Amino acid sequence: MLKRFRKYFIKTKKDFIISTVCVSFEATFELIIPMIMASIIDVGVAQRNKSYILQRSFLMIFCSMISLVLGLFYARFAARAGQRFGAALREDEYRKVQSFSFSNLDHFNTPSLITRLTSDITILQNTICNGLRPMVRGPIMMIMALSMSILMSPQLAIVFLIAMPILGICLFLIFRKIGPLYGKMQKALDKLNSVVQENLIAIRTVKSFVRGKNENQKFENVNGAFCNSSEQAFHYASLNLPCFQFVMYATILCILWFGGNLIHIGSMKVGALTGFLSYVLQILNSLMMISNVFLMLSRSTTSANRILEVLDEPVDIVGGTEQVKVEHGSIDFDHVSFKYRKTAKRDVLSDICLHIDAGQTVGIIGGTGAAKSSLVQLIPRLYDVGSGSLKIDGHDVREYPVAYLRDAVGMVLQKNTLFSGTIRENLKWGNPEATQEELDWACRTACVDEFLSRMPEGYDTDLSQGGVNLSGGQKQRLCIARALLKHPKILILDDSTSAVDTATEARIRAGLAQLRGTTILIISQRINSIEHADRIIVLEDGKINEVGTHDILLAHNRIYRDIYEIQKEGAIA
Repeated sequence: MLKRFRKYFIKTKKDFIISTVCVSFEATFELIIPMIMASIIDVGVAQRNKSYILQRSFLMIFCSMISLVLGLFYARFAARAGQRFGAALREDEYRKVQSFSFSNLDHFNTPSLITRLTSDITILQNTICNGLRPMVRGPIMMIMALSMSILMSPQLAIVFLIAMPILGICLFLIFRKIGPLYGKMQKALDKLNSVVQENLIAIRTVKSFVRGKNENQKFENVNGAFCNSSEQAFHYASLNLPCFQFVMYATILCILWFGGNLIHIGSMKVGALTGFLSYVLQILNSLMMISNVFLMLSRSTTSANRILEVLDEPVDIVGGTEQVKVEHGSIDFDHVSFKYRKTAKRDVLSDICLHIDAGQTVGIIGGTGAAKSSLVQLIPRLYDVGSGSLKIDGHDVREYPVAYLRDAVGMVLQKNTLFSGTIRENLKWGNPEATQEELDWACRTACVDEFLSRMPEGYDTDLSQGGVNLSGGQKQRLCIARALLKHPKILILDDSTSAVDTATEARIRAGLAQLRGTTILIISQRINSIEHADRIIVLEDGKINEVGTHDILLAHNRIYRDIYEIQKEGAIA
């Protein structure tokens, strides 16, 4: 798995190397101190040599100060390495999410992606910042302290041959249990984020239906599930300390017992036993460090796997390499079929054959679930066709670079999305280089000017998140104006005037009629929105029922005529 993250380590290679070197030398200087302390007791104190004691004391202080300075340098470079590692990884993961098609996004829910971009990467960052020190220091201290203790007393060092395997077995059993629990905990966090996000987005609906109590209960359930999974995981993680303490105290008791006997028979001096105990504590401390590293690695492995699931997700839609652009905007569906999942039993769209001339205005109508939105989403390759071919200007859509293709298609979806910022900033999503004259033109065409003049600061009026300080019709008109600023060759309006009154819709329709060289596709449930179109497509259950003008369909098509009669009766009523 480390190989997969190698390029992120390489980006911060200098910081990793410096911090590793600092930890190594810090541990070395700390390991010298017990030897100096033993010599002070056995030589300086035993011989009452004050100058020797002072000399060795200053040497201990010097080693301690060097160790402290190295520790400070480590903290700085390790923090920089961890933060830069996390930033680079987060950028790549976010970039990968941006490359996803709609079908890719169907594999991950939004809260899960947010958790993977924030919490999971933060766990890896903390592992580097907090784990690099014990990861390097632990083995160095253990090996060097063990070597020193063997040199001081091979007989007492045998205690470690018994203590270390016992601790190792305990830790292995803990780690084997805790890995799956961390995975369960992160999934519970996904669900918790999902409920919070859903509630905040739909807060007005919740309040209007007085469902706050129900939402509170839902949150309590997922919060309780997250709490339980966290308790289970950290319950086993906390067993690490008792196991360590049991082995540590048992080892110290054994060493004191056997060491006391060695002093009693004259095989060992008090200073040597004191130094040996210092090394024992360092060895056990290093084992504790290593066990904590394994705990961090266990959790970070779970997070790393979740991140790699996103990075390894194969992008369904890859653009062509030919530098072709949409010049005119003619569209050809040639026996196109489509389904959202390859494993689905039936197609959403079946055997669609359709030719649309450049510059035509085409209406699309049909009952709920007729796959009207699915049809137009294939044009900018938000989804790819399952079988058959879809061509624009005679070129298969797969031949176009995705950026060029989507730049030539202006699309206003059913769900109107505006971003935090000013009206001007939202409009310039369509064209960052748009002049004031172009902004005025787009707003006039989409009838935005009707309410823009009433805004406190005009174009520079701030919009709340999602444009909640605008009505549904105002948001729709802003989205239409934003799409017009692209000057697209193909303009798709997916039920984008459903929230405006008929008079305003008529003015928008008149403005769109002035566009030249733009192929316009209008999806609507209202006959009066599409009756002036050059052609109207009637969809039924993902198939084309009939294509014709308003008069022809009204005379011959039962579905179209039924919709017309129902809407006519509703208008009269």
